[in-house]
Parts: sequence; C-alpha cells; structure tokens
Amino acid sequence: MEKIRVGSVNYRNAKPLVYGIGLPEMTDVMELSYDYPARLADQLREGMIDIGLIPVAAMPGIPGARIVGSHGIAADGKVGSVAIFSACPIEEVEEVFLDYQSRTSVALLKILFRDHWKRSVSFVASGGDEYIEEIRGRKAGLIIGDRALLQASRFPYVYDLAENWKQHTGLPFVFAAWVATRVLSIDFIECFEQANERGLDTLETLATEWALPGVDMHHYFKDQIHYRLDALKQQGLQLFLSRLADQA
Repeated sequence: MEKIRVGSVNYRNAKPLVYGIGLPEMTDVMELSYDYPARLADQLREGMIDIGLIPVAAMPGIPGARIVGSHGIAADGKVGSVAIFSACPIEEVEEVFLDYQSRTSVALLKILFRDHWKRSVSFVASGGDEYIEEIRGRKAGLIIGDRALLQASRFPYVYDLAENWKQHTGLPFVFAAWVATRVLSIDFIECFEQANERGLDTLETLATEWALPGVDMHHYFKDQIHYRLDALKQQGLQLFLSRLADQA
C-alpha cells in the first residue's frame, strides 16, 4: 500500500497531534516528516507531501487545499507561543521584526495592527533567529513556537496574538490545520483521526516528556493549546480568512 506522506512542524505544540502518527501500527500507512510551517505549505503546494499541518493563512494560495479531519492547533485566549516581544509599549513601537517561520502569525500580526491597535508600523522581514537580539528600543519582534515560550521573562512587554484576537473579535483563533490537496479515502481519514486522538489521550505524559525550563508544559498542552476544531474555532477561522482577503 502506498504510504500517505504527512508533514508536521517540529514544535512542542504539535507533539500531541503527531504522537499517534508515529506509533508502529501507523507507520505502515503514513510517513511522517518535519519542517517549519512556511516550508510545509510550500511542500504541500509542490506535491512533496500529501497532508501538512500548515498555517491556515497559506491555504488560499494552495490549489485544491482542504482541511482534513477535525484537529489542528488553535487557542481560545492566551496561547503563549505566538507573541510580540518588546522593550516598550505597543503604542510606542515603530518597527516589528517578522518571524520567518510562520505565515499565519505574520498575517495575524498585521491584521491586529490594522484593526485592533490601529497603528501603522514598519514590518521587517527576517531570515534567521538573529533578529531576536535586535529587539530593543522601539523595535519589537514576533516570535513563535518553542522559541517564544523561552522568551516570556526576557522582555518587559509581551503581546500574545491569540489573546488580542480574542479581545478584538470574541472568537478563538486557529493557527494551523491538517490540510490536503489530494482525495483521501474515508478509511484513511478515520485512521488519521484516531491517530490524532491518541496523543490527546496522553497529554500529561507528553507534557513531562517535552518539558521546557521555566515553562508549565502541562498548562500549555491542556489549557492554552486547543487541538479540536469545534464550531466556534471554525467561525474564528472563517473570520480570519475573510480579514486576510481584505488585507490582500
């Protein structure tokens, strides 16, 4: 049987979703690989993978993209791992370094500056992690993933993007979803859903296994990250995509 190629981010927040995919009984039907979010979207577009846990902002640019199953990475309030870090209040920020690893977070940041904070600032692209050391004065920076979790105590001002989206819209925010461009069998999708659920049944164990110094991973896995894309999260996703279209 041809294996379905599955691509995921290698961040801690994705570990519960990929835990079941990596189990021996799943490896006969799925082949798992890792990259950072923006590259996964490119791989899905180019046919290098069949399913990707991709930034939802990349979906409109991928022909035939559709969400598979009912799992993803979302937040209903503070998420902790997607934030603007700054030495000054947001009202005084003049430049913002953009994290090169995720298109959704960058798009959300720009929407929040436009619609929520109603400020015009300069956005500076980055190609590596060096920009984090340039965050000073009136220069802020967007940091995502595990790197963000480790920055919480380093900067005096931290603006959590999911928390600010909730304040602005009253809705949860979906950062990433499982997306495919090919037709998948009902049997496979059922198997894939079961694999996702396996990790959600072991959150306590995974939080201990993937511990980070100074970070409450149990709280992060169980409370800050939401892995099931229910109706409210779907509503938040559709609102974000409509705002994204307005931004284009």
